[in-house]
Amino acid sequence: MTDRATTNLRVVLVDDDSLMRAGLRMIIDQSDDIVVVGEAERGEDAVSAVREHRPDVVLMDVRMPGMDGIEATRAVTGAYPEVRVIVLTTFELEEYVFGALRAGASGFLLKRTEPEHLLDGIRTVADGDALLSPSVTRRLIEQFTGSGHQRAVDPRLDELTDREREVLVQMAGGLTNDEIGETLFIAENTVKTHVKRVMSKLGARDRVQAVVAAYEGGLMDRDG
Repeated sequence: MTDRATTNLRVVLVDDDSLMRAGLRMIIDQSDDIVVVGEAERGEDAVSAVREHRPDVVLMDVRMPGMDGIEATRAVTGAYPEVRVIVLTTFELEEYVFGALRAGASGFLLKRTEPEHLLDGIRTVADGDALLSPSVTRRLIEQFTGSGHQRAVDPRLDELTDREREVLVQMAGGLTNDEIGETLFIAENTVKTHVKRVMSKLGARDRVQAVVAAYEGGLMDRDG
């Protein structure tokens, strides 16, 4: 995690559209705590850019010729698991979005996102949290569960306590820690503790990966 008190957050842009990269750079340049340190116009070049510039966050386009954003995300997170990837997409229901999350992305933003939301999103992901709104989470879930994807029960889910399983179900529904606390009648700090334990037991590097594990592992078939 980057210490923003002393160091700017470092971002690499990956998009085959030079105008999009220029626009993103212009937005980021307006912030006091985030800096663009590199760019790549092809998915194939994403890992090289990350290796060279060692960013905190990568803004990754989905649709690119050659290696698309899903494969590029998998390559980046596989080689540099400490780097967070935000997928940029045009439509909320774009078919590639869930695949990108499964590949290791920490969330996604629409390309029409307001500038301040883009900057906040970068900060959120850099802090180790996920970037999925409840409405987007529900739509992704509907897309995934309606796709006919075959889910196998993940034995790691059986390691969760009853309370941890309840918290994960609420996470999978897109609720924030505060909302989970209100739903389960427990303190927010207690929720945070459960979330950390859930992610540890599932081997999930962030909240998104824990939610993906819940659906991939069949938890929502039993509890959803």
